[in-house]
Amino acid sequence: MEVRVFLVEDLARMRGLLDDLFASLGGIRVVAVATTEAEARLWLDENHGEWDVAVLDLVLEQGGGMNLVRHCAQVPLAGRVVVFSSFATPGVRRRCLELGADAVFDKGETAAFIGFFDELKKQENAGP
Repeated sequence: MEVRVFLVEDLARMRGLLDDLFASLGGIRVVAVATTEAEARLWLDENHGEWDVAVLDLVLEQGGGMNLVRHCAQVPLAGRVVVFSSFATPGVRRRCLELGADAVFDKGETAAFIGFFDELKKQENAGP
């Protein structure tokens, strides 16, 4: 089974790196990309149940990922929420988890981020 990712990242270079990373891991497909909070909210509101994992950056050119963490928790048929940000301090990490994030990774924690997706793919493939 394929893991469907909704990616919220405003930096084109980082989006490209994440696309390459997901392709190299296999079994992961980016189903949509948003670069602002408003775009992300609209897509989430119109695509209930169409994503398994939302990968959110916290600092966006317009708006912020922290608001999106909260919003994802309110969306019907929501998938898991993963924060992937350069600003994942202990306080920010704690707040994201309080708001409903399933996991929070600093962009320097690539191995742990990959491990999260490897574990998720194992769970998806194991089935009910």
